[in-house]
Amino acid sequence: MSDHPLSAISGLLTTVEAAAFLRLSPRTLEDMRVTGTGPRYFKLGPGKRSKVVYRKEDLEAWFTQFGFNSTSEYGRS
Repeated sequence: MSDHPLSAISGLLTTVEAAAFLRLSPRTLEDMRVTGTGPRYFKLGPGKRSKVVYRKEDLEAWFTQFGFNSTSEYGRS
């Protein structure tokens, strides 16, 4: 097995890598998973302790939904 991160091998990002990509803390992403407010994620295997990974395109799609052109758009759903 090589020393490459998961992202280099498979195109998947760990929670730490995804948090760095989004400039959030890993704990924030963990909280978002609990509340259902964060980006789409995948669990590699069954059970509570299975590894969580993110696809970069899902992270990009998630943050794109929060783009605004002016402050008057904030209240729109």
